[in-house]
Parts: sequence; structure tokens; C-alpha cells
Amino acid sequence: MNGRTRSQERILQVMQGLTKPASAQDLYMELRNHQYSIGLATVYRSLDALKLDGLVQVRTLPSGESLYSLPQEDRHHLTCLRCGGSISIDECPVHDLEHELQAHHKFRIYYHTLEFFGLCPDCQAQEEVAAGSAE
Repeated sequence: MNGRTRSQERILQVMQGLTKPASAQDLYMELRNHQYSIGLATVYRSLDALKLDGLVQVRTLPSGESLYSLPQEDRHHLTCLRCGGSISIDECPVHDLEHELQAHHKFRIYYHTLEFFGLCPDCQAQEEVAAGSAE
């Protein structure tokens, strides 16, 4: 079983069927839907161990919530600090830097994330409207 626990194997199996990143709570509910009896604390411990092995990646939202996914590809986002909306971006300006860091520091990089924080167009428009009415 590759040194992984049964809980870790079941979490990886469930995550393969997901189409988007999920919170630990979402994964817990998904495991229950698959008739797997795994406690929430075990889900958190298993996710932490899988993260340390580079088998899952975690993205922490401005709200503090952590979303877990399989590290199939690097994920990059524009995230609005007001509404929490997130736009996925395909461009990655750090691939060359990642390879350089790996070679120079002999550091095993499993994945990277890139996230920009600001205001989305809708929240910018609301801010402008609010500023205009305050005058």
C-alpha cells in the first residue's frame, strides 16, 4: 500500500473523482457518501500527511478555509478580497524560476501556487458607486 494508511488511500481515491478543490469538511462528507467511516480528525491528519508527501496540495483562502486538491498542475488565481471570488489564470511566470530553484538549492518542489489579491471588477464598481454617493 505504499506506506500510506487506509484512510489516506480512501481520501486519494475520493479526490480523484472531484472536479474542484474541496475543504476537509467536504472530503469528510464525500467519504461518508462513499460509505467510508472516517472521522473528521482522521481526515485532517491524513490530509496533512498527504500534503507532506506532496500527494495533495492545499490552497488557503482569505477567509482562512483550506481547499485540497491533487497536484496535477500548478494552479494560479486572482482572488477578490471583498467578495472572495476567484478567477483561475493559465499563465505561469514562475516555471523557469521553479526549475532554477530546484537545481540550485537541491530542493524537491512538489508544486507551486501563485495568487494575486485585490478587487474584482464588480467590487471595484461597487466601491466607485459608494465613493460617488459619499461625495
